[in-house]
Amino acid sequence: MRRLISISFITVIFLTACGNSDSGKYREIIVFHAGSLSVPFKQMKDEYEKENPGIKILLEPAGSLICARKITELKKPCDIMASADYFVINELLIPEYANWSIKFATNEIVIAYNDKSRYSSEINADNWISILSRNDVIYARAEPDFDPCGYRTVLLFKLAEKIYPHPGLTEKMVLKNKGFIRPKEVDLIALIESNTIDYMFQYKSVAVQHGLKYIELPDEINLSNPSMNDIYNTVTLDVAGSTPGSKITVTGDYINYSLTIPEVAINRDEALKFVNFILSSEGIAILRKNGQEPIVPFSSEQKDKLPVQLQEYLRENLLN
Repeated sequence: MRRLISISFITVIFLTACGNSDSGKYREIIVFHAGSLSVPFKQMKDEYEKENPGIKILLEPAGSLICARKITELKKPCDIMASADYFVINELLIPEYANWSIKFATNEIVIAYNDKSRYSSEINADNWISILSRNDVIYARAEPDFDPCGYRTVLLFKLAEKIYPHPGLTEKMVLKNKGFIRPKEVDLIALIESNTIDYMFQYKSVAVQHGLKYIELPDEINLSNPSMNDIYNTVTLDVAGSTPGSKITVTGDYINYSLTIPEVAINRDEALKFVNFILSSEGIAILRKNGQEPIVPFSSEQKDKLPVQLQEYLRENLLN
């Protein structure tokens, strides 16, 4: 019996060592990212791992506000955070949890649908309010406290109320179909594909990636045009802050994705190399293929703290 126990113990030690050996085979990069970056980041991950066999990139998609709270509240390790809104990193992570962020891509809010959506043959950029207001039409949106697409949708309603003859539009749209709010914008895809809903407010890139039809809205309300920031800045919304029960005010702004390497990063050097890949012509080509345009030039509000290796990406002619 004693000999049997001894053999069993040695076997356990051997298996444990083998397990540890396997886990040490790769240098891991943990990436928290906006749900709307899931498709392009998966393609970037596959390409980068092919070029760098010793690297394993672990992608964790969530609403950008949730990504930030994983760092600030849950203290989870993270090597790169990529947000659908630079505001999230600047407001919730800098300066305590990160030193810098760099804006790298833009997007726009559209109304996405499919052929089976009610009134799909009628809806357009002029009548979308009356179509979505109908009792037999169900629309969905993301949760404003979790996801920038969620609060941007409400900001869009507020902007629309200023230019369309529909007083009380925001309140009406916020109260309608509340049972179809989801934590992040990509969670809405299953609802549209299963015909549970008729329409959703979505990023254009996500609609393109999933082969959906979509209505493009005027620049005055779709949050895509930097030159219209004076208009976008006229609306605000309070959303959940970095600590339980706290609130922060989001001001309307053109859509700009940003990323950073948080202070909690374990594999900082490898993370910086992957950020270089994301911002490179190869990474940007993947974004463009998936319906997102780069912000040219890339920009940062913390230029003096940006790693030297990333300074070149602020040059205006880099991607031209």
